[in-house]
Amino acid sequence: MEDSRSDLTRRKFIGASLGCLVSAGLVGVSPTKVLAEEKPESSAGEIVYRTLGRTGIKLPVVSMGAGAANDPGIVQASYKLGVRHFDTAANYQFGRNEQMVGNAIARLGVRDQVIYGTKVMTPAQRRDVTPEQVKKRLFQSIEGCLRRLKTDYLDIVYIHDVRDAAPIKDQAMMDGLAELKKQGKILHTGVSTHANMAEVINETVSGGFYDVVLTSFNFTMADDTAMMGAVKNAGAKGIGIVAMKTQAGGANFPEPQTRTEFSNSVINRAALKWVARNKNVATSIPGFSNYEHMNEDFSVASNLEYTDEERKFLSDNNIRLSIGFCRQCRQCLASCEHGTDIPNLMRTHMYAAQYADFYLARTTLNEIRSDQSLVNCVSCSDCSAICANRVDIARRIEELKLMYA
Repeated sequence: MEDSRSDLTRRKFIGASLGCLVSAGLVGVSPTKVLAEEKPESSAGEIVYRTLGRTGIKLPVVSMGAGAANDPGIVQASYKLGVRHFDTAANYQFGRNEQMVGNAIARLGVRDQVIYGTKVMTPAQRRDVTPEQVKKRLFQSIEGCLRRLKTDYLDIVYIHDVRDAAPIKDQAMMDGLAELKKQGKILHTGVSTHANMAEVINETVSGGFYDVVLTSFNFTMADDTAMMGAVKNAGAKGIGIVAMKTQAGGANFPEPQTRTEFSNSVINRAALKWVARNKNVATSIPGFSNYEHMNEDFSVASNLEYTDEERKFLSDNNIRLSIGFCRQCRQCLASCEHGTDIPNLMRTHMYAAQYADFYLARTTLNEIRSDQSLVNCVSCSDCSAICANRVDIARRIEELKLMYA
């Protein structure tokens, strides 16, 4: 019986897997595509700034993803180093992350010099609610963010984890955000996305309401023509692009080959430079929680030129394909007759195994509905066969079962 979620039967799906790889550009990836960025603005030691689309906000091309940090000293040191944009979310560490960031900036007395980006209204909070409930939850969330961040306004508020066009078209959400803008409690609106990124970006551009998109974007997507085109389109239409997941999981890749051939520093800087050299990306938010990574990541803001080793890393096709970064393309959903939420399981694995952020891993796992949960997986490996980026999905789900089932 054919799955209602797809035109592919399981038999058709297996036969189509090679075609998916070809269409995704991953059979014989050209290294020249990976390195085909424009010449960077500066390599002379000056921090490169870009404007965040029509918001008019000017930021260094490297900012701070504060979600995994719990030391206010890192936030303060980042500001003194030159970071001006701090990204957090209402649900990170049950609100304690916003509180930590707000306390750190308040102690420095520089609120007017920094840009806060925070996220509200997760998929679970948006599910099965009336328009009245949407607005009520939105207003309550914003009041909590303001309180925890010790501020009377928020620079950028994102709708959290948007996976398709529906939340972007939600009139109650737009009405609520517009009202909060009139009250001066938020300045700019945006959406954050881990899945179907190209569709979400293009819908944001055409919709015209939201100002910024926070999106997964890294060098493993160099051959994703839809994604690259969406980012370019957003830049041309004045939508600010902020990049996350810039290092495709950082140096902690599940496969050991990459770590044995290249140092962590080469991997991290090369990956971050690849993002920063795309002039349609205003800034990126690599997550760091120690001083070594802080200095390493922010050094990219004043030197976008590749070293020979960084070029070698980015040009090594075997290394790129061994990383197995889940692009959240959702093609794998057609393979599962049990309806398992494979993309969010892959995000959970990334947070746990690559980021070692077990709180965020558990939070992501808890977002999955019970009828799409981890326990529904029967380890058939069909999903691995169709994966356009050659991720061993079945193995990673088995690892998650050991940790969380």
